[in-house]
Amino acid sequence: MSLNETLIKLYDRDLAKLREEIEAYKDEASLWSRYGELPNSGGNLALHLCGNLRHFLGAVLGNSGYVRDRDAEFAMRDVPRDEILTAIDETRQIVAATLPRLTANDLEGNYPIEVFGHPMTTEYFLIHLAGHLSYHLGQINYHRRTVSLAA
Repeated sequence: MSLNETLIKLYDRDLAKLREEIEAYKDEASLWSRYGELPNSGGNLALHLCGNLRHFLGAVLGNSGYVRDRDAEFAMRDVPRDEILTAIDETRQIVAATLPRLTANDLEGNYPIEVFGHPMTTEYFLIHLAGHLSYHLGQINYHRRTVSLAA
């Protein structure tokens, strides 16, 4: 299996799991809860993940035209769960449409923008983004379980 095929499977798996996590919240109020010292709600983290992938994969690599508002991903409140689920489904489609078009040369070449202030390969950045998705997915799972126990 090529790296690109592996990335396609990992992104699809984790975006499917993101959808499951958002569906698993007992209600919309718990999705938006800022419990204890947890800095972000599950809803904000889900919006952040969608915005991140829609921008870095969809817009930068896939020329989707998506314009990101990162601050809004963390500032928005009480977005209906159905809208978040739709955003996840759309993100999953964008990722599924973009990744298969990347060639080995694309992956080995530099990512089109310097996100961290220095050049990096597209391969490196896609692996970073997969880790970022997984990291926040774990935070959402923890948030959901913590909020459910506190209720």
